[in-house]
Amino acid sequence: MSASTLPHRALGGLAVPPLALGSWNTWDRMDPDDAVAMIRRAVELDAGFFDVAYYNMGPHAENSRTDILFGEALRASGVERSRIVLCGKLWLWDWPNQSFRAQLVESLERAGLDRFDTLVVGDYLDAPDVARIVADVNELIADGLVGGWGINNWRIGHTRAALVTAADTGLVGPSFAQLKYGIARRAMAEGASYGPLFADGTLALQASDVFEGGILATGLAPQRKIGADVGGIRERILALYPEVARIADDFGVTPAALGIAFCLTHPAAANVLFGASRLGQLEQNHAALALVAERGAEVREALAGLQADVDVRDDGAW
Repeated sequence: MSASTLPHRALGGLAVPPLALGSWNTWDRMDPDDAVAMIRRAVELDAGFFDVAYYNMGPHAENSRTDILFGEALRASGVERSRIVLCGKLWLWDWPNQSFRAQLVESLERAGLDRFDTLVVGDYLDAPDVARIVADVNELIADGLVGGWGINNWRIGHTRAALVTAADTGLVGPSFAQLKYGIARRAMAEGASYGPLFADGTLALQASDVFEGGILATGLAPQRKIGADVGGIRERILALYPEVARIADDFGVTPAALGIAFCLTHPAAANVLFGASRLGQLEQNHAALALVAERGAEVREALAGLQADVDVRDDGAW
């Protein structure tokens, strides 16, 4: 078993591993035996944090079975529940018509789970009723269905409003922000809007969409649907790949591992969420941990000039 090379940091009141595996376009791209092997190996490689979502709402109206397949693989793996962290997701696309409770119960039933350790409340187009979100999530916490929560790419004003509402009402507020963050896209995680909340420990950071849909891992523009291109900078990001690949080669790692290492050098980063559908990807990405531990400052310096979103708003509005 591979030893941990980075300490576990706090996210949602939990000590979490530095690597986290997502479920969008992952478990539904693997054979069942490969999925079982992936879960077992993830626990060994400090990646026993699994983001489990039901993709069938709003822009993700895909009727995906990835969450069901994950649950089947988890049970077949024999991995003890105490050795992993499970994070669910609540969507705002049809909320409150489809309540958080209905969403969470359906998600748990589909994956064959009894609770999530934490969850993320997704992004939105129209301004949400923040006070109601806080109250509705806290009902789930009170009923033992989840232990804590965070937000996904919210506008900073709504995140601050959720924190104030929770403090004023004695409820549990968001404790982490899952934000788009990576070598090329840094505005929200490093900017003046979220920066103070990370600096004072109010929020932890969970980096997501690190590879920009695979572009910064492969140099190729994926043909499948990927995350939103906030600011319309994807062509700029694609143009950065040759330099990212060169720097990765200098450090003796893959571009993907370099991207993960970069994110983990952020002082508030609890972990990095990425997708892996092959065991080899996970094992190569694990090299990021040793790289951060041994040469983190060098990684940061080598990539200093590769930010592509310097002119994109940092407050989450787009």
